This record gives sequence, structure tokens and C-alpha cells, in this order.
Amino acid sequence: MAVMMCRSLRSERELAHIVRGFEQYLEPGSPDTAARASARRLRNCVDIAVGRLELLSHRAPRRHGVTGLPTREPLIEFMELETREQGQVGLLAVIELVDFERLYAFDIATADQALRVIAERIERMVGKARALAHVDRARFAIWFGTTSLEVARAELDAICYALCSRIVLPDAEFLPQIRCGFADYVSGTFSPAELIARAVASLTASDGGAKRMPMIDPSEAARQEFGFEQDLRQAIARQQLELWFQPFINVCDNRICGAEALLRWHHPETGIVSPSDFIPVVEAAGLAEEFGLWTLNSACRQARQWERDGLRDVKVAVNLSAHQLQRSDLDQLIERTLQRHGLKASLLEIELTETVAALDSSSAKILFEKLRALGVSISIDDFGAGYSSLSYLKKLSFDKLKIDREFVQEVDRQRDSQAICQSIIALGRGLGIAVLAEGVERREEFLWLRRHGCTLFQGFYFAAPLPVSEFTRLARDRSAIRELADLTSAVQQTALNARMK
Repeated sequence: MAVMMCRSLRSERELAHIVRGFEQYLEPGSPDTAARASARRLRNCVDIAVGRLELLSHRAPRRHGVTGLPTREPLIEFMELETREQGQVGLLAVIELVDFERLYAFDIATADQALRVIAERIERMVGKARALAHVDRARFAIWFGTTSLEVARAELDAICYALCSRIVLPDAEFLPQIRCGFADYVSGTFSPAELIARAVASLTASDGGAKRMPMIDPSEAARQEFGFEQDLRQAIARQQLELWFQPFINVCDNRICGAEALLRWHHPETGIVSPSDFIPVVEAAGLAEEFGLWTLNSACRQARQWERDGLRDVKVAVNLSAHQLQRSDLDQLIERTLQRHGLKASLLEIELTETVAALDSSSAKILFEKLRALGVSISIDDFGAGYSSLSYLKKLSFDKLKIDREFVQEVDRQRDSQAICQSIIALGRGLGIAVLAEGVERREEFLWLRRHGCTLFQGFYFAAPLPVSEFTRLARDRSAIRELADLTSAVQQTALNARMK
């Protein structure tokens, strides 16, 4: 009887209950000796069963305390079984809630709630067709098994996209940042445990460091940093972004011939946020493509509006990041944008730093040729400050060099800067490329550069970055540009004094 009862027990809790019940028989005043002996045998049987359950506990499904999902060990066992019995290849994906650690730093309850929401979303989307596990602090693994890699990756992309939708909690509301990685399984190459490690490692393979707020109190700093990024993620939807424009001045005909589009963020509480504060966060948070697309569309729309308003041949220059340059369909994207806004390609200029342009000269060469075939011009920003080799000048086709402000500042006094600027101006003339001096702030700098053959300028001497209305007004006032570009000191001083009032 004792043996039969032990075999029928389903849990250690039931065994402990039986033990407590039969211990009554061992107390003084309990039934006869035979009953006491039977109780002892039963207790021994239960002790053996408990021991066996403890030995087998590593094979029991284990659940994460917050999400209730299986943990790493059950997933490994399942993968071992399935790869042994069904397939030779497979794909393991890992999904991470990037915001978890920062949330946890200032609000543990909210962090756990967010984790549960993400787990529930994944579970609903994956269903019973995939093995899902909570393998790390804020990381979930999906085993796609023998599903084709193409189908699995497409499904993973869809899941990660859907997970980025807004999370609404009782005490918080935010857009989560999700990161996905994966590793291919080929029989005999890696064990399931190694495959999980490789998938997790893929999450951080290209991870950039995020900008940090001043560290005073760690939990408050984490709260501020997280809030700053969340505000930034919603800036486009809330229409808080704006383009300002800094003019390009052509002194040959004393007019504004173009402008660089510069992004500005109007934060509802802190006012205008400096680009140096939020652009690094945009890049670290994976928002470069979204913000870049908004900037390109807005700049093309504005350039078309200037054309309608009678400001002819005012070109708009848009900066592209290294991330944007990696898009294989970038030329098609730019062409569609031009068509959408009805803008002539000749009125769009793409700006790249020379470091970005030279990262992959072979692919950049193909892209540059496609863009120039459309009629889009290309300029190299901060020339002289980055890439050390001039070989890419021969390989790549572009239309303008912008002398870096480092060499423009104090050029009238610094002999080394003079030599560099003269060389760049001569280089541009020899290659048939326009040269623009960037960061001109003083009259003396302008005069020296003008005397040495530079005809295109950008900088505070002529105008700071301006909102659309002020830029348009300045572009119509050619007399103001003429006075600033005049080489006569008295005329220039009069113009400068007027600007200072």
C-alpha cells in the first residue's frame, strides 16, 4: 500500500502532507506497535520518493518569477531533443527590452510590469508554434526549429516591429526600445547553450554607447536619461522638430545660393534642445533613419516652397549619417522623395563628412554615381579634419568641398591654417570642384579667404542658422548680402554695425 501511494503522488507538497499526517502515529499514545511500524515504513518510502524528486528536479520545467515563461534550461533540453530527432538546421532568436535596466534603476515595479507586457506580447504572437523562453534578465529566446531561415527572419522582423508599440502602465507610458539578435544552428557546430550565447552576443555586436546625463544621484540620472530618450522618440509624432537654415553665400553675385538644413528640437519643458545634446542620443537609440527621413522630407518640401515663392536656385543641403549611407536603396529613396515634393534634383545637395564618405569607397562610388545621375549634388563636409588619405578624391565623384571650420578660424593670423586653406582652394580649382569656407565668423577671416580665391561662404559673419521666415526674408534682401561681401572696410563696418543693433 505504501509503495502504491508513493507512485501515485505528483508533487513534493503532497509527499510532505502525507508525512505530517502519519507522524501523528509516532507520537506518544498513538495506536499499537504494528501500526507504528507501518507508519515508519511509509515514512521511509516517502523520504525515498522526496529524494528522487529532488534528484530529478533539474528535469522539471522551470518558470521565470516575473513573466512565468520557461527559463533557459527547459529551452536547452527542448532544442537538444528537437535537433536530435527532427532537423539539422534552425534559427534561434533573442529579443531584448533595452529599457529594462534604466527602468529598474528608478522603479522596480514599473520595470517588471514592462517586462510582463513584452513577454505577453511575444507569447501572443508566437503562440504554440514556437518554443519561447525567458533566458536572461530582460531577454527572451524564440526557437524557430526547422523553419526556413528566410521565413524565420521575416517572422522575427515582424515580431520586433510590433513590440515597439506603446506600453501603457498604471504609472507610466512609453515607447519601448527593442533589440533583436539571432544565431543560425547547424548540426554539430554549436551546442544549444552555445547557440544561446551567440544569439545574445549578436545583440551587442554593433551597440553604440548612449549619451549619459550628469551623474548626481544614480536613480535620478537613470530616470532623466530614460525620460529624455522617450521624449525624443515621440518628438516627430508630437511635431516638435523643426528645420532651421544657415545660408550659403556666393559673393560672385552677392546672393544666397543655398542653405544647410539643421535640425532643431522644441522640447515642451526645456525649450530648444541643442543638437549636440540630442543627436548622439538619436544615433545611440537607433533613431537615425527615422530622423534622417523626416529631415530629408522636410528639407525637400521647404526647397519646393521657396521655388514657388520666387526664390529661384536656392539649393538645400541635407546631412547623411553613416547609418543612412548603408541603405542599399538610398538612391531610390531620395528619388521618390524628390518626386513626392515635386523638387528638381538640382536643388538638393547631400552632405557627408569625409570620414563617412571614405568608409567604404567602393559602395560609396556606386551610390555617388547614381545620385549624380539623378542630378543631385554631393558635398564633403569638414574637409581636412577627418580622413587622412586623399586617394578617395580620385575615386569618388562629388561637387563641393567644405573647408573645416578648424582651419577657417583665425586663418588671417595662423600660418599653418593659411597654408592648408590655400592648398584646398587650389585643389578644388584643379579638380573642378567648388570650395566653400565653413564657420566664417569674423570680417578678417572673410577678407583673407576672399583675397585667396574663395567665393562660397557659410558662417555667423553672414548669418546664424535661421528659422524659415527669417531665412526667406534675408534671401530676398540682396543688398544686405552685398554690403557684407563688399571688400571696402568702411562699407563692411557699416553693415556690421547695422546687424549689431
